[in-house]
Amino acid sequence: MYNQPMLRDGALEGKTIIVTGGGTGLGRSMAKYFLELGANVVIASRKMEVLEKTAQELTTETGGKVLPIACDARKYFEVEEVLQKSIEHFGAVHGLVNNAAGNFISPTEHLSHKGFDVVVDIVLKGTYNFTLAVGKYWIAEKIKGTIMNIVTTYAWTGSGYVVPSAAAKAGVLAITRSLAVEWGAKYGIRSNAIAPGPFPTAGAWERLFPEEAMGKELSAKLHPTTRVPLKRVGEHQELANLAAFLMSDFSSYINGEVITIDGGEWLQGAGEFSNLNEVPDEKWQEIAMAVRGKSK
Repeated sequence: MYNQPMLRDGALEGKTIIVTGGGTGLGRSMAKYFLELGANVVIASRKMEVLEKTAQELTTETGGKVLPIACDARKYFEVEEVLQKSIEHFGAVHGLVNNAAGNFISPTEHLSHKGFDVVVDIVLKGTYNFTLAVGKYWIAEKIKGTIMNIVTTYAWTGSGYVVPSAAAKAGVLAITRSLAVEWGAKYGIRSNAIAPGPFPTAGAWERLFPEEAMGKELSAKLHPTTRVPLKRVGEHQELANLAAFLMSDFSSYINGEVITIDGGEWLQGAGEFSNLNEVPDEKWQEIAMAVRGKSK
């Protein structure tokens, strides 16, 4: 049942939600479920041809209303245009999902400053550009909007080989929690985040887990499921269910929270002795006897 829709029909009816990075991957999956629940959706990213194709597909699949708008989230004036066109088309905007991201694996010493900039600008700058533009609009119009940011579990632990992403996502998490207090108290604007574990998407998956370049043996050893206690990757509907709940009025008392959906991956990696999962059952009796002998 985990890959089935969760909320009742019409749960997002009357709401218009902007989804950045909404043309592909998890952004598309969230947008589709929002539409199925009755929301109007604006999908924004840099490639208009991708957006238009996705919008046509989503309209056919859901019967909902989708507005595709090309935008570089790093450029504030383009972000303002997205907001203005959304208001003109749908009358108002009630929700914002900051999902646009860029990431790739690399030893940090191999990065150029431009490589670092690309990731930080899309993830952190793109998030605060949209948040600032939409937030100012909500404050002026007295709309109690909802912001949802997509972060990562390494936003609070850090991670080697994705340092630009870790730095940027940590900044997004700080924005999430800070505005939950500031804008929540003054304007009733909620701000939350989701930290997904491995959810396969064509673009990101190929950059983060390049199986062909790594080879079969190394790819199998490093496959994300080896780090997930539940021994599987996530289904897009699972994340869409959580996202829709956080964007709905059913979560109206949740504010400033980051919800992890990763099958326990980061906890397994965080535990000092978690790698003892590799010890076979028959070995534990021998180990226990050895430990008792030492303690005596």
